[in-house]
Amino acid sequence: MRSVPDFRPERRSGFRRIADAFLSQPGLPFTRLLSAERIERVFAEHGNLFGGTVYSTALMVWSFLGQVLRDGKQASCQAAVARIVAHQQQIGGAIPTADTGDYCRARAKLSEQALHALTVEVGAEAEQEAQPGWLWKGLHAKLVDGLTFTMPDTAANQAEYPQPNSQKRGLGFPMARACAILSLATACLLDAAEGPYSGKETGETALLRSLLGSFSEGDLLVADRYYCSFMMIALLLQRKVHVCARLHQRRRADFRRGRRLGPDDHLVEWSRPERPDWMDEQTYARIPETLTLREMRYCVVAPGRRVRVLTVVTTLLDAEKHSREDLAELYAFRWNSELDIRSIKQSLNLAHVRCKSPEMVRRELWMTLLAYNLVRTTAAAAAALHDKQPRQIGFSATCQYVLATWSLFSTEQSVACVQARCRELLAQIAECEVANRPGRTEPRELKRRRHGYKLMQEPRTVLRARLAQT
Repeated sequence: MRSVPDFRPERRSGFRRIADAFLSQPGLPFTRLLSAERIERVFAEHGNLFGGTVYSTALMVWSFLGQVLRDGKQASCQAAVARIVAHQQQIGGAIPTADTGDYCRARAKLSEQALHALTVEVGAEAEQEAQPGWLWKGLHAKLVDGLTFTMPDTAANQAEYPQPNSQKRGLGFPMARACAILSLATACLLDAAEGPYSGKETGETALLRSLLGSFSEGDLLVADRYYCSFMMIALLLQRKVHVCARLHQRRRADFRRGRRLGPDDHLVEWSRPERPDWMDEQTYARIPETLTLREMRYCVVAPGRRVRVLTVVTTLLDAEKHSREDLAELYAFRWNSELDIRSIKQSLNLAHVRCKSPEMVRRELWMTLLAYNLVRTTAAAAAALHDKQPRQIGFSATCQYVLATWSLFSTEQSVACVQARCRELLAQIAECEVANRPGRTEPRELKRRRHGYKLMQEPRTVLRARLAQT
C-alpha cells in the first residue's frame, strides 16, 4: 500500500501558474515551465550557452527530454532527430540532416553542471510553492535514500564506474551509486549526488554529506537506519535541520533509562565517538560531546510488513507538539522515497542508462531527473486545482499524458485553445489516482521468460573468438 500524506490541501497556490504553463505554448512541452529564457539564463551562468541554425541549447534540452521520457525505439537518437525535423517543418525552420552525428555532438555540448542547476531549480521552485496543507505540521519534510544504476560496458565507463567485485571481468556492467533528496510534499527531487559504486568515500552517507548545503534551516530529514549516526545527526543539527530516522541496527535502545516521556518513549544522551577518518580535526572540535535525542518504539500491525517493531530516533523532543503517533506516521512516509526512486528507475529507465561515456552518463542522469521533476510538477499542478495531494496522482499516468499530447500540441496555433485543452488534461490527470490496495500480495516469479538466450558466463571477446573458430 502506498503511503500518502493525509494533509488537508488548500486551493490557493502558486501551482495555478504552473497549470497554465503545462504544455501551454505550441511547439514543445514544458515551454513555459522550462522556458527558453530559463534554459538560456542557467546555461549562460555556467558559460555553456550555444546556438546554431537548428541545434540551439534550448532545443537540445527539450529534445533530450523527449528521449529520456520515452523508451524503446522512440528513445533512440534517430527518433529524436526525426522529431526535430517534424518540429522544424511545423514552424518553418531550418531542417537538419538525417545524420545523428550532428545531434549527438550538439547533445554532448550540454553542461552537466547546468543540467544539475536546472533540475535543482525546478525542484526548489515546486517546494517553495507547495501549499501549506501539503507540509507535515508546517515543516518541509525531505526524504533521503540511495539508488544504483548500471551503464553500457565500455572501457571509459569501466574506468570511472567499475563494476562490483562480485562480478567477473567482462560479464558485468559498470555501476554507479547516487543519493537523492526528495520532497514529501511534492515528490520532486531537490538534489542528488552520484559517484562510483565502490571505493573510498563512495557510500550513501558520504554522498549525503556532500548534499548538506541543500537543506535549509527548519527542514526535517526522514531517512532509514543507514543514515542514523551520531556524526550525521550532529552535522544536520549544526544547520538547524531536524532528523527522524530509524535506529541503526548496531545501537540498542534501553527504555528503562533516560527521561521518560510516555510508553516506549524517552529522551537519551548519545556520546560523541572518536573522530572518523573522513572528518578533519577542526570540524570534529565543533561537534558537541553529547546529543540529547528522543527514542520511541512502536509496533506495525499492518499485514504484509516484514518489520513488526520499529525504534525511531528524532530531534523533535517536544512530546506534546509531536506525539508518538505523529512520529510513527511520519516515519511511515519514508517509504515514499522507495516508490519515487522506483518511478525514476523503471518509468524513466534509469536502472540502465544508454550512454557510453562517463560524461554522457552524467548528462543522461541529470536530464532524467529533470524530466522527473517536470512530470511531478505537472502532477502537483493537477492536484492543486482539484483539491488533492500530489502523491495521490500516479506518476506513470502523468508521464503518459505528457507523451500522448506531445505531438498534439505541436500542431496547435491558438494559445487560448491550447490552454483550454491543458485544463481538460489536468482534470484527467487528477483522476489518475494511485490505487490503494491493502493486503495485496503477488509472487515474485515470472510466468513467461523474456527470451530463450543463456546468460553470458564468459567475456564477449572469448565467445567471439570461439565462434570464429567454428
